[in-house]
Amino acid sequence: MADLASARWRKSTRSAGNGGECVEVADNLPGLVAVRDSKDPAGPALTFTPAAWTTFVQASKQSR
Repeated sequence: MADLASARWRKSTRSAGNGGECVEVADNLPGLVAVRDSKDPAGPALTFTPAAWTTFVQASKQSR
């Protein structure tokens, strides 16, 4: 399990902000990108390698 204690969370630029449905991303961790639901900050977070996160973001942009 990744240590996310030093994560600096920010809201995704793609989160609409409607009704609090936001995704937060922490990309300040060495070798790791973490993603969580802003409505449940103490809940689970998904973690990705930077390469996997970049692939995910690029694929998301293409599917719009």
